[in-house]
Formats: sequence, structure tokens, C-alpha cells
Amino acid sequence: MADFHQSGSITTLHRLGAPNVERLERELLQHSRVQPVALVLPCLFSELRGPALKGIVEALRGVRYLREIVVSISGAATRADYEEMRSFFDGVTTLAGEPPVLLWNSGERVQALLETLREEGLEPGSDGKGRSTWLACGYVLAANRSRAIAIHDCDILDYRRELLARLCYPTVNPNLHYEFSKGYYGRVTDRLNGRVTRLFVGPLLRSLRAVLGTHPLLEYLESFRFPLAGECSMTTELARINRIPSDWGLEVGMLTEVYRNCSLKRICQVEIVENYDHKHRELSQYDSSRGLHRMVYDIASSLIRNLASYGVEFDAGFLNTLTAAYTRTAQDAIASYSHDAALNGLVFDRHEEEVAVETFSRALMAAGLGFVRDPMGLPQIPNWNRVTSALPNFLEELHEAVDADALESR
Repeated sequence: MADFHQSGSITTLHRLGAPNVERLERELLQHSRVQPVALVLPCLFSELRGPALKGIVEALRGVRYLREIVVSISGAATRADYEEMRSFFDGVTTLAGEPPVLLWNSGERVQALLETLREEGLEPGSDGKGRSTWLACGYVLAANRSRAIAIHDCDILDYRRELLARLCYPTVNPNLHYEFSKGYYGRVTDRLNGRVTRLFVGPLLRSLRAVLGTHPLLEYLESFRFPLAGECSMTTELARINRIPSDWGLEVGMLTEVYRNCSLKRICQVEIVENYDHKHRELSQYDSSRGLHRMVYDIASSLIRNLASYGVEFDAGFLNTLTAAYTRTAQDAIASYSHDAALNGLVFDRHEEEVAVETFSRALMAAGLGFVRDPMGLPQIPNWNRVTSALPNFLEELHEAVDADALESR
């Protein structure tokens, strides 16, 4: 039986039957006349050397319904790096035949604008995917040519045009009326991947529900099959009012902002591909500043602060209870996954999974204690309404800075 089951508080749009990307793209081209769409690509310069970005660029050369493409580059230290990235995207064009816009995060003009924000008391966060995405969305808002924004990572190893078309469709088709769409997919190779989702986020949400009881935010977050997916689309109005973290808490932070700002009837998740593979990060068992260890710390911090904003009290006693509940729930999940792997003939290292849970438990406790010591923590990046209220010309200046960087390349 096809998987068309609906569960949770949001709508799930499934991948049913044989894919027909040509039909989707024809409809998107038609709908884009009313709801023009921008593609935002937060990209590390180092990804230019990897195997994934080349395939993404090749696929994008065949896409014709995008009004804008904004590549937001982090880690490009020099003008030569910027120029190399520009050359890499040769042949990719928008609906109007325009090349992608390259937003140089490390460039002098953008850095000067970020310093202006800091002087105004608006912290744009550290360099990373969160700030890179935020700046690119700001450019789309400044250009005022698109009404929907699709965002996906640049480390997708098996990228296909179908992924982008399905990601865009719910927010671009005006007959569906969705303001936010989250992508989901399978994460299986010769083994079960997606360790942070399988062994941390899922068990943690179930543990929180067991300890706290029913909570609307937890019910909402549990509705997502892959809450840490980096692929989503949204209306530009939503991009203007969302506040997001600059660290690895980005995806959870964005989901909670959408929860605050949207009706649940305007939120969906969409199966964008059957299976998905990207680069895999090391666990970093003994170094909390790196790898999955750091990722889990940031995710836990974001979730704890968002729950606290809804009145959930966190103290040392509660954290001890939660950590114990999480550890047992995650250990039970390991048993379930080992049985799933056995049935399907997949590689499964139970010791490795147990080590991951132990590492994640320590990260959870550290994040909770960090919140107890400093409930405010690192500030989220301000939303664009806040920025334009304090600095009315900032978006225009961002647009001019990005265009000036591009003009120097011609």
C-alpha cells in the first residue's frame, strides 16, 4: 500500500506513483507568473571542491521557472575565491536569462554592513549557514521580485531537478495556499543514516512529551518526519518576520518561528525524493566544539530556549529527569533500528549507536545547564522587520553592496 498516511498537526504531501518532473516544472512555470520564486543556496566555498556542488549546478542548468537564484558564499576569503565561484555557476540562468547573484559574505562591503548592524545593537551572528541564509533572503526582499523562496543545502550528492520542483510546489502553487513547506526524505545507503534525527531529536521529543505531558509545540515538532532537513520553501512575507539562530539550531529554530507566525493549516511537509545522501559528519565524541557533538548541543539549546519561551521551566532537577528519560528512550530506539536493519540486510554497528547516544546525552545536559546559567544565551539573528525599523535603508544598501561586488567582476 502506498504511504499516504496523515499524522500530526500539519499536512504531509507524499511522493506517490512514478515521478513526472516535466509536469511539475510546466505547472511551476505557469504559477511563477503570479508567485515568482527565488532559490537561495547557502554555500561554503570548500563545497566547490567536493562532488556534490558540480551535480547541483549541472541540474540547475535545466531549470527554467526560477525568477532569481542567490548563492550566499561563506568561506570565500579572497576576490579570487569569489571569481572562482562565479565561474563555477556559468550556464545557470533564471527565467529571465540572468545569471545567479553571488552574495560574498566575507567581502568588505557585506562585512561593513554587518558591522553597522552590530553598532546598532543588532547581532547578525557568526559566519555560517544561518547568517548566510538570512543575508540571501534579505537580498531577495530588497530586490522585491519574488514572492516565494526555496532554500536547500549545497552538499546533496544525488541532486535531481525533481527535488527542487517538489520543494517549491506547495508554496508556489497559489491554489494550495501554503506559506511554509519542509522537505523530507529517506536517509539510507548500506546503513541507516540521519543519526541526529534518529538518535537525538526523535527520542528527545518523545521524552519531553513523557515528562511534560501534551504540549502544542512538541506535537507540532513531532509531526515532521525529518525536522533537521535543510530543504524548505516559504513566502517572502514569512521570510521577513522569522528570527533564526546562526548556529546548528537553525532548522529547529526556523520550525518554531514558523509555528509562532503561521496557521498550522498553512504549513506542510513534502516528500521531495525517495532517498537522499550528503556528506556525513564525524561524531566528535570527546570534543564538544566539533562534529555531531556540537550540532546536538546547538539543537538542544535552541529547543530548550523555545520551550522556555512558552513557559516550560528548566532547572537542574528537571534536566536530570529529562536526560535520564532521553537516554532510555534513545537506547530503546537503537533496538528498534537494529531490527529494521536486520530485516533489510543493512550494516548496523550497535556499539557505535550506543556511543552516539552517550555523547548526545552529555550534550543535552551541557545545553540545559548552559541555559540555567544564562537563559538568554546567544541572541537570534533579528528578523528583517526589526532591521528595517532600526535602519530603514539597510536592505537597499545590501542590494547595492552585492551588485557592486558583481560589477567589479565584469
